[in-house]
Amino acid sequence: MIDPTDRVEQLILLTDRLTELIAKQAQAFESRRPQDAAALLEETTRLANLYRHESARVRADPRLVSSAPKELRLRLVRSTEAFDAVLARQGRAIEAARVITEGLVKCIADEVASQRTQGATYGAAGRQAAIPAAATAITLNKRA
Repeated sequence: MIDPTDRVEQLILLTDRLTELIAKQAQAFESRRPQDAAALLEETTRLANLYRHESARVRADPRLVSSAPKELRLRLVRSTEAFDAVLARQGRAIEAARVITEGLVKCIADEVASQRTQGATYGAAGRQAAIPAAATAITLNKRA
């Protein structure tokens, strides 16, 4: 069984490492280099699952950490606050990347649609009438 002091120290280390990884991912998105964020995904996912599991255990039984020194528990609170702040930053970075990506896809689709040749028919008055191009799907390469 892990004593409360050791548990809190381990939670601080876990929280700080996870905060560091998520900050690097947010920075990658802010720098428009999502591939750099993807390189950290495996470790981030593993640590996030561990963090979620350990946090749930402590919430379910606060006695697991309650007898740890107050100064150490306050360090854990500060680490958790930093983690929450970096999560919010990452959320904003990911949302910005999503908006940019959707805008690019729409621009590409609009350009493809405008480049299509339009068919022509003749109306009742003998004049040529343009037929709007039919909508079709486009496929994007994930590496692009």
